[in-house]
Amino acid sequence: MSSIKSLPLDQFLATLAAKQPTPGGGAAAAVGAAIGNAAASMAAAYTTRKKDAESGAKAKAEALQSDMDVTEFLQAADDDAEAYADLQRTWKESVAEEEKAKIEARALAIPTNLVETCHKNILSIHGFLPHCNTNITSDAKVGIHTLAGAARAAYQTVLVNSPPEEEKMRLQALLKEIRDVEDELL
Repeated sequence: MSSIKSLPLDQFLATLAAKQPTPGGGAAAAVGAAIGNAAASMAAAYTTRKKDAESGAKAKAEALQSDMDVTEFLQAADDDAEAYADLQRTWKESVAEEEKAKIEARALAIPTNLVETCHKNILSIHGFLPHCNTNITSDAKVGIHTLAGAARAAYQTVLVNSPPEEEKMRLQALLKEIRDVEDELL
């Protein structure tokens, strides 16, 4: 399969919909997160007018834009597909226990990091909202809601990888904070 980040959107969606193990839910969550970051970044780009510079909002917008890296999430989509393929290999082939443990840890780490990064970015966007160009705050909120959906989707991938109970509880706390931000906006 080609790198997810190099596929046209329609081709990625067709590949995701196909009867094949990768890309799967983890990659879908990561691409959704990239879209959330892009929407928030666009809202920040529209908060760079002269009056935004005078009020200090432009500096906040530029800081937010630098945090909204879509390539990080697109790389996570590729990494997730690769990690799942490696994990599947351990089911079919004889793999040393140490290598299998590393593969399982990576399969868990990728969606865990996705939840954490979505949470961080949601809090950044939420903090930016009071400074956002009022004509485009809906796009910043779309960024929050899209990242929230991606975080919840990534959490489902975490669960498939059998995390320890304390890790599940830590991630559930992050998801609750995300839900609180969303509830405030609705």
